[in-house]
Amino acid sequence: MKRIAVFASGEGTNFEAIAAAAARGEISARVVLLVCDKPEANAVKRAEKYGIPCFVFRAKEYGSKEAYEREIVMQLQAAGVELICLAGYMRLVGETLLEAYEGRIINVHPSLLPAFRGARAIEQAMEAGVKVYGVTIHEVDRSLDGGRILAQRAFEYYGEDQAELEMLIHQTEYPLYIETIQRVINKKQK
Repeated sequence: MKRIAVFASGEGTNFEAIAAAAARGEISARVVLLVCDKPEANAVKRAEKYGIPCFVFRAKEYGSKEAYEREIVMQLQAAGVELICLAGYMRLVGETLLEAYEGRIINVHPSLLPAFRGARAIEQAMEAGVKVYGVTIHEVDRSLDGGRILAQRAFEYYGEDQAELEMLIHQTEYPLYIETIQRVINKKQK
């Protein structure tokens, strides 16, 4: 069983999808840590529900990105984390974390990369008037929403309701992320 950490900043619905899949045996992994940069985030409550330990921090309480990432790396190593899954973590991963876990950090993004990078991907896609939306799972590297694409799934949407579109994105990303995590685990076990 791989030991994975999930990083989240908000609601934690992707975190919960991963934790539930691990609990059901859909992925051959255990979620051993939630890393969250917002103590008030619902992701923390979801982790408590699953009995998953949390490392919760406020970036502004550290002198630098390097300082809080050093603390994160210590927490990850103490938990024996082998794979990091970003799931709505709204911070750019810095050099300290990348060096410690290079090639072992993946992210879910709510667009068909390389289109619509960054935090406002859904809004950007709607503003552009696209009718084919999607989700990308990619390795994290030093670029914004760059890195090797591991999986993508597209769907058509002709409406104009952002809440409805976000629901469709979630319905697409949860199973795709689970499938991709298992594929990454299988590949790393070979």
